[in-house]
Amino acid sequence: MGALGQSKVLAVIPARYASTRFPGKVLADIGGKPLVWHVYDRTCRAELVTETVVATDDEHVARALEPLGVPVVMTRTDHVSGTDRVAEVARNSDAAIIINVQGDEPLIDPKTIDATLRPLLDDASIPMATARRRITDPARVTDPNTVKVVCAPNGRALYFSRSPIPFVREAGAAESCHWQHVGIYAYRRDFLLRYAELPTTPLEGLEKLEQLRVLENGYPIAVIETEYESIGVDTPEDLERVLAHLRGTLKGDG
Repeated sequence: MGALGQSKVLAVIPARYASTRFPGKVLADIGGKPLVWHVYDRTCRAELVTETVVATDDEHVARALEPLGVPVVMTRTDHVSGTDRVAEVARNSDAAIIINVQGDEPLIDPKTIDATLRPLLDDASIPMATARRRITDPARVTDPNTVKVVCAPNGRALYFSRSPIPFVREAGAAESCHWQHVGIYAYRRDFLLRYAELPTTPLEGLEKLEQLRVLENGYPIAVIETEYESIGVDTPEDLERVLAHLRGTLKGDG
């Protein structure tokens, strides 16, 4: 593990109770425990993570997680994004590397967490890393809710977009060339604090994608490949998809 011996890795799970589309979703019941507990449990299984905390601004979340022994950090209520909430926690941490694990991803893959951390542990020049998954459903290519990413041959991000990128001009010229961005982010602590202070950039404002602020300011983002299929919970219907997936997994194990 080499670099890990010198780098404390803190996983921060931002958990906002007042979600617009699904209020209280982070406390939705999954198998008798809150949704965010499942995120915490899976994150703790990642081998490269030293410590895991849930960051929230709501006492409902803190009270629900306290009996389960989940470390909770209370943050300000005026944060615009999960990144800002994670940066607040990072300011009071001595961890060299911070990984932002979305609080609405109860099926997050511990191996994907480790793979996202690895570029920062192996290469001191990389300030940030994230993940991508090959798109196999053509409908997702044109879906603006599925964020696409294109990368250089060295695995560095060139651009993120809600539009279908790359545009394939000749039909059949390229198959399976589209990649979905998986919203997990690893940062060097000093870079995260700098990034959180940068103003919104033009492309970020147009696409409503925070990661474009990094590219527009000239910083590289390493992008790892994963087979993990993200099922983020934004609506009650998404929660049903997660429950159906878990029921299928249990049947498969049986």
